[in-house]
Amino acid sequence: MSSKHIIQFVLRFCAYSLVGYSILASSAHAQEKPIINRAPVAKDYADLGKLPDWSGTWNPNISDQFNQVNTNMPPWKPEQAKVIQFQLVEEKAGRPAPLFTNCLPESMPSWALITHNSIEFLFTPGRVTILGESDSNRLRRIYTDGRAMPDDPDPTFHGYSVGHWEGNTLVVETTGIRPQTYLAVSEAVGVPNNGDVRVIERFHLAGKDIMHDDIEIIAPNVLTKPWKTTREYFRQRARKYEIIEGVCLEGSFSESKDQTGNDIFVPIKYDVGGNRIPPQ
Repeated sequence: MSSKHIIQFVLRFCAYSLVGYSILASSAHAQEKPIINRAPVAKDYADLGKLPDWSGTWNPNISDQFNQVNTNMPPWKPEQAKVIQFQLVEEKAGRPAPLFTNCLPESMPSWALITHNSIEFLFTPGRVTILGESDSNRLRRIYTDGRAMPDDPDPTFHGYSVGHWEGNTLVVETTGIRPQTYLAVSEAVGVPNNGDVRVIERFHLAGKDIMHDDIEIIAPNVLTKPWKTTREYFRQRARKYEIIEGVCLEGSFSESKDQTGNDIFVPIKYDVGGNRIPPQ
């Protein structure tokens, strides 16, 4: 083959390769998923005005939480039922189990079941954010931008939440919850969920200032069947009910100054029973 023919062959090969690459690239581009976090436009903000008014601060009905321990206990599997019964006896005897004393988040679904703190709802394009009182981990992001639930979400304390609106009701599905977190009915009664948990919620106004969170919990490793319950919140608009900052373990430190006059926190000493040791 002459040099001229070799050069022509190489040029044809390169041309065919570029065409093939272009076709593959176009096909791959067509299969790309749409951008999830697109920039909001004016209409997105205008649409927020069409959503129900959930402004204000919402306080949980704690009395109803306690009542449901007796009237609507989850359908525990036999092994978990034994633990729950022991915990109930210990709690009644004044020896409650310390489920939430390690400063880890209460997590879902306990966060929704037993919170004693206020919450707020923040509407933004493509998302509803629930802001909670107490420690900084009381925050939930509920994506309403039309995305699908991820096939294999990384486990987190509050899980991955995707929601959509059905009229004035926000329907939320949450998966990807850490298996070590509790399914608790009180601060002293609950067991680890052991994985594969799915939580379905329906937030809606049951009155002008009453919010219902209808919850269905599917926890196949600890429950014999799905469990349904409702948690109730009351709206407050007075400024005295604004969300305040709370930090886990803040009460375990006292304010002081070091030798050079800097403001510092000093750990408070406790005895083996968890009681503070009086200053000498």
